[in-house]
Amino acid sequence: MNVYTLLPFIVLIAVMFLMTRSAKKKQQQAANMRNEMQPGSGVRTIGGMYATVKEVTEDTVLLDAGPGVELIFAKNAIGAVLSDDEYNRIIHGVEHDLKSDSGLVPDDASSLADADAEHKAVDFGKKDAAEETAVAEDKALAEDKTLADKAETVEPAAKDDIVADKAEQAETPKKTDGDTDAK
Repeated sequence: MNVYTLLPFIVLIAVMFLMTRSAKKKQQQAANMRNEMQPGSGVRTIGGMYATVKEVTEDTVLLDAGPGVELIFAKNAIGAVLSDDEYNRIIHGVEHDLKSDSGLVPDDASSLADADAEHKAVDFGKKDAAEETAVAEDKALAEDKTLADKAETVEPAAKDDIVADKAEQAETPKKTDGDTDAK
C-alpha cells in the first residue's frame, strides 16, 4: 500500500484525537469548577439564572435566588461559578474598577441638561377650539393673499374664474372623519 493513500486517514484520526482531547479537558475543568463550589459563591445556571450557593451535596446544589426563594439544581446545571466582583457587578450593579467617571455615559438624559437652564413646558395635548380657529383663519388669509397675487398676473377673464372657484370652495362644508359621500 502507498503512504499517500493512508495520509488522509492518518490526518483524520489525528484531528479526531485532538478534538476529543480538548472536549475532555473542558469537561474536566467544568467538573472541577462544580466540585469547588462552596456556600456563599455566586453562580450562573445553564439557563442564565444568577443565584448564591446555599448548600452543596454530592449531586445537587441548593441555590438562594432571592429573599425566601430556594431552588434545588443538579450540579451539572451550574454553568459558571462567578468571582465575587463579577457577581456583585451583575446582580447589584456595583463597579469596583472605576478609575474615572469622565468616560461614562449617563443612563438618562436629565443629567445632560444644565440644572439652572430654563425648561420649556411641552404640551402634547389637543389644541383648544380658540387656537384651532385662529390657525384656520391664518391659513385662510394666506390662501387669499396667494390667490390675489395670482389674480393680478392673470387675464381679467381668468380672474373671474378664480374668484368663482374660491366662492364655491367656501360654500361647500369640509368633511370630518367618518363623513362620506356614499348613500
